[in-house]
Amino acid sequence: VQLVESGGGLVQAGGSLSLSCVASGSTYTINHMGWYRQAPGKERELVARISLGGTTNYADSVKGRFTISRENAKDTVYLQMTKLMPEDTAVYYCNAQGWIIATPSTMDYWGQGTQVTVSS
Repeated sequence: VQLVESGGGLVQAGGSLSLSCVASGSTYTINHMGWYRQAPGKERELVARISLGGTTNYADSVKGRFTISRENAKDTVYLQMTKLMPEDTAVYYCNAQGWIIATPSTMDYWGQGTQVTVSS
């Protein structure tokens, strides 16, 4: 599975940005898709995640501001970010979790990352 992100960039505090991520390859194995972020000097953290059936979960820090959605027919996941704050500045990574065929195991796939910078 390959993941290609688009979107991101520079925005002022209070503004909005959208991220997209398209999966290709063995996409039929994918269950969860999501977004993680990593700020300088910090560990990578979950931002939002969505299952194949549409169940979502969010980090507390983004609840009410970010929305994750998914178009299964297009193998695409989106992240709509509103009311952005400087502390949202990070590299955002698309993630897909896929089943390893004929095993109960899963495997994580990652995009190359896209920079989101929020100025104060």
